[in-house]
Amino acid sequence: MQPTPPPAGPDPHYGFAGCYRHPDRLTGVRCVRCDRPICPECQRPASVGFQCPDDVRAGQATVRRGRTVVGATVSNRLPLVSYLLIGLNVLIYLITALSPGGTLIDNTGGKLFGDWQLVPVLVGYNHEYLRLVTAAFLHYGPLHIALNMFALFVIGPPLERILGWWRFLAVYLLAALGGSVAILVFGDPRQPVVGASGAIFGLFAAALVLSRLVGFDTRSLVITIGINFIFTFSVPGISKLGHIGGFLIGGLATLALLGWTMRRRPYTDQLRNVQLSGLAALLVLLVAATVWRTDELHSQLVVPTSQHSSTVWTGLGRTTSV
Repeated sequence: MQPTPPPAGPDPHYGFAGCYRHPDRLTGVRCVRCDRPICPECQRPASVGFQCPDDVRAGQATVRRGRTVVGATVSNRLPLVSYLLIGLNVLIYLITALSPGGTLIDNTGGKLFGDWQLVPVLVGYNHEYLRLVTAAFLHYGPLHIALNMFALFVIGPPLERILGWWRFLAVYLLAALGGSVAILVFGDPRQPVVGASGAIFGLFAAALVLSRLVGFDTRSLVITIGINFIFTFSVPGISKLGHIGGFLIGGLATLALLGWTMRRRPYTDQLRNVQLSGLAALLVLLVAATVWRTDELHSQLVVPTSQHSSTVWTGLGRTTSV
């Protein structure tokens, strides 16, 4: 676009033109790319001068957005999944605490708590597989949920920004399931267990793997994880298997997101396929271990005593937190 030619006589608006989006607004500023006149409302700051909204959008469309080491788009959006998981855990705790039989201090007496806690003997005998997942959203008392949600609040948001929402959620759920399956396979079949610590230990493992990959100083993280494991093995009433299982599966899930290597590589559709295949393989492994163990438990729990009767293990211990 050519500048407006000077008028024959004196003109107080010489050099000004109507904005290309708002013709009734005179302006002396033009877009540095297309030279169209732009009013203050349409001016977008550039490295030199101003650009019009159309050229800004066109420029953004041609710029490739950065990606993290696992292929998540770099952004400053809120870590909604972390906050939703915290909110969901707190909501379920309040439901169990305020339901008949429960209190804010002892929330274990309600029906929902009994139906959702992980009891391997019930998973094996009644095939109640949902307990492997629902138990990760139950907590035994206010101190238990406070510690777990504080840990999730600290480690969850930064990990979610690196992994992206769906990868973060996959690691969290697989780690939670990994902790439950470890309890099912190796634990006391009659011991009830609840808690999200298996998932949180999986996030610890994910943070450790990613930190080592990018070369961060991991001493403080290693010390934190070490203290948590010392706490796990020294304090009674804490499920060691749940923490170990969640930590191992969380680390393996993160390696799957890295293409099963500890090397940097550019994000491609092939890497995405490797990520999905690796996560699916871990899920299949956990499901296979669950099916094998429940079949074994069922054969152990039901022992024929006569042609028309059988005996079943009964009696549950005190709930263990994880």
